[in-house]
Amino acid sequence: MLKRLFQLEQKGTTAGREVQAGCTTFAAMAYVLAVNPAILAAAGMPADGLITVTAVSAAVSTLIMALYTNIPLALAPGMGINAYFAYTVCVGLGVPWQQALGLVLVNGIAFLALSLSGIREKIINAIPYQLKMAITCGVGLFIAFLGLRNAGIVAGHPATLVTHGHLGSPPVLLSFVGLILTVVLMVRRVPGGIILGILAVTLVGLVVPDGQGGTVTPHPAEFVSLPASMAATFMKFDLGYFAADPVKALTVVLTLLLIALFDNVGTLIGVCQRAGLLDKDGRLPGAGKALVADSLGVIASAGFGTSNVVSYVESASGVEAGGRTGLVGVTVAILFILALFFTPLIQAIPAVATAPALIVVGIFMFQSVAELNLRDLHEVAPAFIIILATPLTFSIAEGIGLGLVAYAAIFLATGRARQVTWMVYALAGIFALHLFRGLFGG
Repeated sequence: MLKRLFQLEQKGTTAGREVQAGCTTFAAMAYVLAVNPAILAAAGMPADGLITVTAVSAAVSTLIMALYTNIPLALAPGMGINAYFAYTVCVGLGVPWQQALGLVLVNGIAFLALSLSGIREKIINAIPYQLKMAITCGVGLFIAFLGLRNAGIVAGHPATLVTHGHLGSPPVLLSFVGLILTVVLMVRRVPGGIILGILAVTLVGLVVPDGQGGTVTPHPAEFVSLPASMAATFMKFDLGYFAADPVKALTVVLTLLLIALFDNVGTLIGVCQRAGLLDKDGRLPGAGKALVADSLGVIASAGFGTSNVVSYVESASGVEAGGRTGLVGVTVAILFILALFFTPLIQAIPAVATAPALIVVGIFMFQSVAELNLRDLHEVAPAFIIILATPLTFSIAEGIGLGLVAYAAIFLATGRARQVTWMVYALAGIFALHLFRGLFGG
């Protein structure tokens, strides 16, 4: 049944490999169970039940993607967009969280309309192949940067922006050893190398001091817990903000659309390219289904009581573990539901354990740089901007936007305007208005 439903033989994979890849993806993104509730609580949402809301919204949206598209993508409430929801919309603008959820709902409906009309798919297909490869590289560097930060290998600095962390501290050393171990396992083609690396660091961390009187991997006080009710947020969205301030409401919805659209586009292109799902022209067959699926996920997330779900870049870790079908997503969805009963154990996995996996995934994704035509400055310059800006702006959407604006401007100014489609010019114009809105008083 699984072979037929997920076309395992046609995709060159097995059920065991897909389940293993799903476990790897879940381990890499399980942190959302702890981080998302903390951010949503800052918006004034009832803290009780937010872990349940996060897990259920991730499970449902991932299951929709898996069964409808057969693509190994996992979804969950997005990092960054949840901060915009909590700190900018709720705290900054003073929008009650119920009305903010109403904005998320409208955003999801607009997403669905754009997806069903084919506009979102046209946007993906309009992005030049060179820029798609650059997006894959940029997302790879972004993931690797997250891993280096989580490992403590790099840290912030007021003068140099970034610097090395406390490299002599036991947690950082353990994470670095875990990175070497994971690379060695992958080089030797050991099945499950990434998740074995995560488990090894987690287990060793039980006896390694964290320098603060505890151990790198905290000893959970309990192993099993009952899920909290999400009744306080379920179907509590309110569309009243559109009546109170329609201009600001529309502005928030458009901002959510822009951020989520290109974050999802970047992740979809990057992960599917590594999975070998793009055709020779860099297009994703059946991309329309994937876009409809994530739109339905956004609508569902508003109903459950959280900010937008997005496709997670950590899905790439499952792809590198051999995942090629929607069975990866089914596994992730099941694990999110099971996690509700084993939340103490899931939360015990330290960031230094999943950091090596993210770095290794970033390395694999950056290999797409070999696809770039480095001799043509017209194409390599905007590609380089995407690759560099994505991690340094800490935003996939901003990196893509800067690259598209540069691409359109360079071709226009060098007499090659006809080589660029009108869609690229339209996207570049929209991004120019967004990125440089200060020039227009925005």
